[in-house]
This record gives sequence, structure tokens and C-alpha cells, in this order.
Amino acid sequence: MGVRKKTTKNPPVLSHEFVIQNHADIVSCVAMVFLLGLMFEVTSKVAVLFITVQYNVTISTNEGLEETAVNHFHHGIKDLATVFFYMLVAIIMHAIIQEYVLDKINRKMHFSKTKHSKFNESGQLSAFYLFSFGWGTSILLSENFLSNPVSLWEGYPHTLMPFQMKFYFICQLGYWLHALPELYFQKTKKEDIPRQLVYISLYLVHIAGAYILNLNRLALVLLVLHYFVELLFHVSRLVYFSNENRQTGFTIWAVLFVLGRLLTLSLSVLTVGFGLATAEQQGLDMAAGNFNVLFVRITVLAAICITQAFMMWKFINFQLRRWREHAQAQTLKKKQAPSKSKSKKDKANGVNGVSSNGADSPRARKEKSS
Repeated sequence: MGVRKKTTKNPPVLSHEFVIQNHADIVSCVAMVFLLGLMFEVTSKVAVLFITVQYNVTISTNEGLEETAVNHFHHGIKDLATVFFYMLVAIIMHAIIQEYVLDKINRKMHFSKTKHSKFNESGQLSAFYLFSFGWGTSILLSENFLSNPVSLWEGYPHTLMPFQMKFYFICQLGYWLHALPELYFQKTKKEDIPRQLVYISLYLVHIAGAYILNLNRLALVLLVLHYFVELLFHVSRLVYFSNENRQTGFTIWAVLFVLGRLLTLSLSVLTVGFGLATAEQQGLDMAAGNFNVLFVRITVLAAICITQAFMMWKFINFQLRRWREHAQAQTLKKKQAPSKSKSKKDKANGVNGVSSNGADSPRARKEKSS
């Protein structure tokens, strides 16, 4: 993210600068239009498509002598409208965090331009990862996915989801879609755009792919695991910006990052490679949401393995760069230490030379007087 300079001049209406400065207000007005649409009968049916979660299925369950109705949801084309609305919400939340939290800290800390953009990026992602990790963990605990790992593949296809799980994926897709226009709104540097486009695209492809292929349970576990590791990294970077001597968080993150990659590969192979391969329902049936065929399983595993390999490659390069910078800093310190001691010796020799060589010494004055 680039540094946005606030000016007192009002830019021309609908100019680039006007849109960038007022994008949160513009998006808020658009979101308000959908909310106002709920108030009128003519527009309420359209507004509901954008605001509420679609494809509700009511299932009756017998608990003792009473029947209880449980609402579940499946995915469909109407979810695109809901994702669009929550993308607008994500843009508004992004602007609120930026203006009322990050900008105030930036003014106090007086960061350089490079640190300023990295601090903004880590601040925004830390808030999102913390929220997503907490929300995802609560879903895992409520649905007992952690205590019963077999449920990750048992009963596939998992076409029906509880409300919290479906809404979680809707918000995830909305957030990562909002990151695309934010590249323009935040005046991101040209050299940073390719890097950000890569990781935004990876998130969108993996989350949307798991959502469409009904691998939502596996995706939820992997997202919670990944978000925890990424949260630790960005919090460590925020702490590092406040005090460059505090680098312990990066060491803990490095260990957990490698463990996270191993756990991701293990769970993926266990669920897709073994669990779905031995499942009862085999074959391709798009109407029933069943994609349990060999080609799809190999494609899913290949995508996960390639992504994990790419992340490990980036991780190794990051660690090598850190070690190189640390080694250069140590060599500079070693070079500066002898030069300082040498300058002290030169000063001491200079003082001795004056007293031993000149007429100012007491012995020389005695010899002269005699």
C-alpha cells in the first residue's frame, strides 16, 4: 500500500483523486441503497439476494419426542450477489481500520515510506486473520470437526452447510475480492502489485474451488491453520516496526510455518487421497454436487502441493535474505570496532608525542633552565 497524502485542496468531482479520497463514502452509499431496498416491497426481493444468505434448506430432526427444524444451506449462482455486497462491506471496514487506527499510529511513529506501506499491509491483514481465525475455530468446535477428523471426508459430498459455515465462506470470498480494488484505492506501488495479485489470486482460487467442489470442511480446517500462522507473522512484523530488536516472533513463526505446511499436506493427502478414494459415492454428478473422480482428486492434490511448494520456496528466500542481512550487519560491526580502537590509540600516541617531544614537558624545562 502506498502513502496517501492528505491535502486541503478539493479535487475535481469524479477525478481519480476524488474517488480515492472518498471511496469509502461512495461505497457506503452503494451499500445503503441495498439496505434501503429492503424497506419497499417492489425492491425487497432483489435486495434480499444481496444481503441475506441464499439456498436455505430446512431439515427436521427428531430429538427425543420432539421434532426440531434445522436450517442448512447449499451453494448456487445467487451467491455471487451476496459476495458482491459483502465485498462492499469489506471495503468500508478496511477504510475504517485505516483511518481510525493505522493512520493515527503512523503519525505517532513517523515511519519511512517503505515501512509505512508494510505497516498498513500487516495492520489490515492482522485484523482480518485474527477475526477469521477466531470465527473459523468456533465453527470447528461447534461442528466437532477437530474431535472427529473422519467427518472431513465421511458422507461426501457435503452439499449442505450450517449457516455459520456458509456465511464464513461468503465473507472470505468478499474480503479477498475487495483486495483487488484496494490496490487502486490505496495507491499501491507498481512493484508491489504483482506480489499482491499473486497471493490474492491464490486465496480466491483455493477458497472458491473448495466451495464449489463441496470440500468446505477440509478448506475450513486448512484456512484456520493457515490464518493462525499468517497472523503470527504479521503481528511479529508490527512488533518489529515498533522495536527492531524484537525479532523472537519471526523465529516462532518460522517453525510454525514449516509445521503448517506439513500439516496441510498431510490433511490434504489423508482426506482427498485416501478418504475420498475409498468413499462409497464415486463418480461425477454435478446435480448432486459429487466430484469424487480420480481426475478431480489429482487436480486438487496437485494444486495444494504446488501452492505449498511455492510458499516454501518464498519462505526459504525470505530466510536467506534475513540471514544475509544479519551477516552484513555483523561484519559492519566488526569493522567499526577495530577502527574505533585504532583511533583511540592514535589519540593516546599523539598526546604522548607532544609531552615527550616538546618544550612543554617538565624535564625539558629543567634542562633549558640549567
